[in-house]
Amino acid sequence: MKSRSPGRSTSEVEVTDISKHGFWLLLRKKELFLPFRDFPWFKKAPVSAILNVELLDPSHLYWPDLDVDLDLDSLLYPEKYPLISKGS
Repeated sequence: MKSRSPGRSTSEVEVTDISKHGFWLLLRKKELFLPFRDFPWFKKAPVSAILNVELLDPSHLYWPDLDVDLDLDSLLYPEKYPLISKGS
């Protein structure tokens, strides 16, 4: 008996992995890594809060449990956004 191929993803954005260094987002078939050193709001967050991410519009990600929102452009082209949070 052969297994079926997995179905289409119902989410346009999801967290696929979390490590001690950061986490990976799968966004429209593209995987992005967000290191905790550059995105410190997530470092001490519960896993459930990191996993709860929404795509509010084509260029806006939001983590409601953390009240963190990021523009997709800042993840795709970080060189355009040299200011990095100094938060903990």
